[in-house]
This record gives sequence, structure tokens and C-alpha cells, in this order.
Amino acid sequence: MKGRLCYLGTRRALTQGMRSFQKIAVFALALGFAVGVSAQTAGQDLKNAGHDTKQAAKNTGHAVSKGAKTAARKTKNGVKKGTNAAASKTEQGTAKVKQKTQ
Repeated sequence: MKGRLCYLGTRRALTQGMRSFQKIAVFALALGFAVGVSAQTAGQDLKNAGHDTKQAAKNTGHAVSKGAKTAARKTKNGVKKGTNAAASKTEQGTAKVKQKTQ
């Protein structure tokens, strides 16, 4: 009996030691995996930041281009309207002078 109890006790001690070793091994593997994943994530984050910056610069360029075109068109229309108004007033003034001199 004693031999059998001693044998079971040793087996339990080995099993508990193995469980501790398994827990430590799993923890070490999980930690290594987490570090590897975070390193890949950091690199991908940098790539994403570069792509986002590029896209923001393109969007800004398009907005500036659109604003410049709108400003040019409105300026052209304003100048045209002002020129036509001035020409019309000049024509009216000329007509008045012509009437007065006749």
C-alpha cells in the first residue's frame, strides 16, 4: 500500500509540475505572438498613415483647383457684367448728349 501511495503521490507531483510548465509555455507563446502581431500592426499603421496622408493631399489639391476655377469664373462674369453696365451707361450718356445737341 505504501508503495502504491508513494507512486501516486510522485505521479501527482509530476503532473502538477507539468501543468505549471504548460501554463508557463502557453503564456510565453501567447506573449511572443502578441509581440509579433503588434510589430506587424505598427508597420501596417505606418503604411496606412502614409496612404491617408497621400489621399488628404490629393483631396486638398482637388479642392484648391475647384475653388480657383470657381473664383476665375465668377470674376469673369463680374467683369463682363460690369463692362456691359458701363457700356450701357455710356451709350445712354451719348444718346443724351446727342439729343441735347440736336
